[in-house]
Amino acid sequence: MTSTVAAVPDEQMYRILLIEDDQGDALLVEELLHDTGLRFELTTRTTLAEAHAVLAGSPIDCVLLDLHLPDVSGIDAVTAVRRRAPHTAVIVLTGLSEAQAGANAMAAGAQDYLVKGKVDGELLRRTVRYAVYRSKTERTNAEAQAARLRAEENARLERGLLPQPILDTSTVRVTSRYLPGAAWALLGGDFLDVVEGDDGLLHAVVGDVSGHGPDAAALGVFLRIAWRSLVLGGHRGNDLLHLMERILIAERGSQHLFATCTLLTLDQRAATATLHLAGHHEPLLTTAAGTQELAAAHGMALGVVPGLRRWPSTVVPLPASGALTLYTDGLTEGHNGATGERLGVDGLLGLIGELPTTDPAEHVDRLIEETHALNAGRHSDDLAVLRLDWGSPGTHGEE
Repeated sequence: MTSTVAAVPDEQMYRILLIEDDQGDALLVEELLHDTGLRFELTTRTTLAEAHAVLAGSPIDCVLLDLHLPDVSGIDAVTAVRRRAPHTAVIVLTGLSEAQAGANAMAAGAQDYLVKGKVDGELLRRTVRYAVYRSKTERTNAEAQAARLRAEENARLERGLLPQPILDTSTVRVTSRYLPGAAWALLGGDFLDVVEGDDGLLHAVVGDVSGHGPDAAALGVFLRIAWRSLVLGGHRGNDLLHLMERILIAERGSQHLFATCTLLTLDQRAATATLHLAGHHEPLLTTAAGTQELAAAHGMALGVVPGLRRWPSTVVPLPASGALTLYTDGLTEGHNGATGERLGVDGLLGLIGELPTTDPAEHVDRLIEETHALNAGRHSDDLAVLRLDWGSPGTHGEE
C-alpha cells in the first residue's frame, strides 16, 4: 500500500518492508507511519521466507523487523535480513521486556531499534530517516573503499603491464600507451615491452591474454617479465616463444587462458625487422607514402596447442626512416557509432590516413581518441599500443 502525508514535507519516497506476524502490531505500525508525515510505500509480510521474496524482487529502503517470527527469531532474524539485503536499513521492533534485545540487534547489524508501545509518529519519523541515511552512507563508504582498493590494485598491475623500456644506444623513439577496459577501469591481460639487447638490436613485444580482470592481468605481467628476462638472457624466436608458453601453462593453473603476441626484432644497421606472430595480427608500417599492414606468416597462440612450437619468422625490409606500430585488438574491435560496423584493420588504416602527420606521441593519442569516438563510448576491451620511430633527427628515448 502507498500513502502520502504532507504534514511534514519530505520529497523522498521511503520503500518500507514490515516483517511482523502479529496483525495488531502491524496495523499499529501502519497508523504510526501515517502520523510521521513521510511519503512511504509499505509492504507487509508475516514470515522471513515471504520477506526474502520481496527483498529479492524490489528495492527496499528500510526493513521494520519483529524479532519473533514463525520461521526465525532473535538475532538470527537480523543476520538473515542483513545477509539478504546488506545495504538496506534495518530497524528492529522489540517488546517492553526485551531490554537487551535492541542493543544485541544493533551489534548484529541493525541501524536502530524501537520498543513496541513506546513509539509515536515523530520518533518513528526520525528513526526511519536516520536509519536510511546511515545505511546509504555506509554503502557509499563501502563502494568508495572498494573503488580505492580496485584502483590501487589496477595501478600496481598497470605498472607491470607498462614498463620503462631498456634503451642504451638505440636512437629509436618509443611511444607506448595502455588503457584498461571501461567497466570499473578493469584491467585485462594486454602487455607490451621494449628492450635493447647486448647485440645492439631492439626487441619489442605486444601481447594479449584472453579474458579480463586480475587473473588475466597478473598472467600478462608474468609473460611480460618473462619475455624481458628471456630476451636479455639471449633467447630468440621459437625458443623464446616456447619458454613463454611453458610459463603461461604453469601460471594459468586450472584456467584455460591463452595468449597472443607479436615479437619484433628491429635491426637498424641491416634495415630489417624480424617478426614472429603467435596468434596475433601484423604490425603497421608507416612511411612517407602512408601506412600499411605488413604481410607476415602466422603461428599458433600460446597455450592453445602446447608443444606444437610452430611460429614461423618473417623478415621485412625497412626504409631509412619510418615507424612500426604494434597494438592489441582493443584498437580495432570497436564499432563505428554511425554505421554499427566493426572498425577492423581497414577502418583503422582509413582513420590513420585522415589524421594529420604530427609528433608520434600526439599521433597515437589522437588515434586512440578517434577510435573511442567512433565506438560511441563503448570502450570495453583493453588496449595496448607500441610505436617505434626511427630515422628522424633527434629521436631517442621513450614517451
